[in-house]
Parts: sequence; C-alpha cells; structure tokens
Amino acid sequence: MKHTRFLLIFPLLAACAQATPPQPSGPTVPDAASDTCGGAAYGYLIGQKANALERVLIMRQVRIIHPDTMVTMDHRPARLNFTINADGLIARISCG
Repeated sequence: MKHTRFLLIFPLLAACAQATPPQPSGPTVPDAASDTCGGAAYGYLIGQKANALERVLIMRQVRIIHPDTMVTMDHRPARLNFTINADGLIARISCG
C-alpha cells in the first residue's frame, strides 16, 4: 500500500512542473526579406537592458516577451516583438 501512494505522487508532481520556455534561436533581428515590421531599424537595442525600450518612440504595435510571458500564437506581420532574456536584456527582435 505504501508503494502505491508513492507512485501516485509522481504524476501530481509532473503536473505541477512548469515548462521552461525555449530561448530565442536564429537571427536576432529580422532579415530584409521578412522585415514586415521594421524591426531591423531597432537592431542597436540588442544586448541592452529592457528598460531601454522606454526611451524609444515606436509608433506601431509592440509586444515585449519576457521569459515567463505567455504569448498568443496569432501572427501579425506588422507587430514588432522584443524578446527579453533571463538577464533582462533584449535578446531578439522579430515580426509577428
């Protein structure tokens, strides 16, 4: 009986575990062919702290994605995405 209770705990623990979001891979700014949001113009922000975005006037839809932020899967080519890494630095700029 003790072994059965022990085995029942593992599925419960697995259900509580939080998945780690994947780190950005690939280019850090959109290439010219896929730059539908004008993200390449903000490439100088890569590697700066996320609060650097407060000093930049961006007149378009912007989404800031932190490591624990849930995002929708809708694709909006004109939307500018800034991906922030665990250190609080801007790691990637993408469209969508």
